[in-house]
Amino acid sequence: MFARQIAVACLAAEALTACAPEAPKGVEREALDAAISRAIGDPQSCVLIAELDSGKLVYRYNTHSACDRQLPACAGPGSAMQTIDDLLKVTRKDGQARAMSCNSLADASRGVGWASGAIAGKGLVYAAMMEGDRAFPGRVMADRLSQAFKDAGH
Repeated sequence: MFARQIAVACLAAEALTACAPEAPKGVEREALDAAISRAIGDPQSCVLIAELDSGKLVYRYNTHSACDRQLPACAGPGSAMQTIDDLLKVTRKDGQARAMSCNSLADASRGVGWASGAIAGKGLVYAAMMEGDRAFPGRVMADRLSQAFKDAGH
């Protein structure tokens, strides 16, 4: 019985991995994963990269469960909630860089940082989110990710 459960878990993991976007053309996924891990790596962080023109997702750092969370948009008091997909769509539409951060809990014990923008000269845009008790502010995330993209060959 236990062996069957392990086999089912392995098949599920393979299915999830097969659906995950690999990496932008000309970039090794392992190098990009490592650079992002050094920059903002955390179990509660997520980075998405998409083609600017088509919107096709070409890379995701972390799992669906880490990336699909609704968190405060940090657009001011009482602002709406958003997902990283929402931020990616807005950034793709207007091409504007964004860097925001705020508390994710009312008691200020946790925060969320958002960063997004174009990846210079590549026809790609990114959106990133980090949430937790040690989340970086959006501006710091943007700076760190800019260097990570360069380190990975972007």
